Amino acid sequence: MNRTVTHIILLLTFCFSASLLAQKKTQGYRIEGDEVVFTFDKREYSQVTHGLYQHRKSMNDEDFDIEMIAVAGEFNDWAEDRWIMKKIDENRYELRKKIADFTDEISWEFKFVINEEYWAEPESDVGNISKAKSKYGKDLHVYNLKMYTAHISETGNTSFFLKGYQKAEKVILSGSFNKWNEELFQMKKADDGWHLTLQLKPGVYEYKFIVDNRWITDEANPNKKPNEFNEFNSVIEVKAYHTFTLSGYDNATNVLLSGSFNDWSEDGFRMAKTDNGWELSVLLSGGKHQYKFIVDGEWILDPENPVKEYDEKGHVNSVCMIR
Repeated sequence: MNRTVTHIILLLTFCFSASLLAQKKTQGYRIEGDEVVFTFDKREYSQVTHGLYQHRKSMNDEDFDIEMIAVAGEFNDWAEDRWIMKKIDENRYELRKKIADFTDEISWEFKFVINEEYWAEPESDVGNISKAKSKYGKDLHVYNLKMYTAHISETGNTSFFLKGYQKAEKVILSGSFNKWNEELFQMKKADDGWHLTLQLKPGVYEYKFIVDNRWITDEANPNKKPNEFNEFNSVIEVKAYHTFTLSGYDNATNVLLSGSFNDWSEDGFRMAKTDNGWELSVLLSGGKHQYKFIVDGEWILDPENPVKEYDEKGHVNSVCMIR
């Protein structure tokens, strides 16, 4: 075989491998609006593992009938009988959960449990897999699926842009919002650079761009933080609007909102009077915030919010969570 033919074969092999990598899909869930939709299609699985005895069998065995499928993962303590899926057709099952119902973790590992006994085994060519380990850290030689609350959305709340790099073949957005995954969020090329819009929970995130396998910071973002490689990560804070309401107090002339988010200011956060009381929308960071209302100079708790806690000075305040 001559050198030219060898080079062509190597090039075709490389292109085919790169093509397969680019085609890796996210399996087991999708995001629709404010919901996580877990999806199981039995045609995507060839093997199952018995949860107790650890022996494996083919999904296509004649004596293997699916009676029930549940979603089990880090988010529900790997329960095998709690998150039961609904059968859609001969092959597909679904379960819908609100994104807000999950904790503040960025990602969760999960699997599908069949008949409370068998765990469906995803293939290695899936884009969102992770090596499964026992509670003692032992490699189980199978994979779990991973779910990320961060997801690509044209109407998302956070846009990323990398100017230039027109000759680059591929640019990936990687960060703490997807556990630094190097494949999941491929950016879209445009005339002026590379774009991608994500829907993110409120919070503070670190990120970088991967330009043809080279990691770089966001040149347009001055906010940076040192990392463990003696380099820097770019930092972005995602906030969300939260509307505070106070019912009644029709005779009040001045109602203010004060809390940990404005250093307990006694002016500046003036609430607007409505038909039912008072209202104010505030852009807040993710996490827990304490607050009170000031009605004509009198500090009061939120009468419609049962969640309260003490601050470091011993005062009781109302609490809201931004997720």
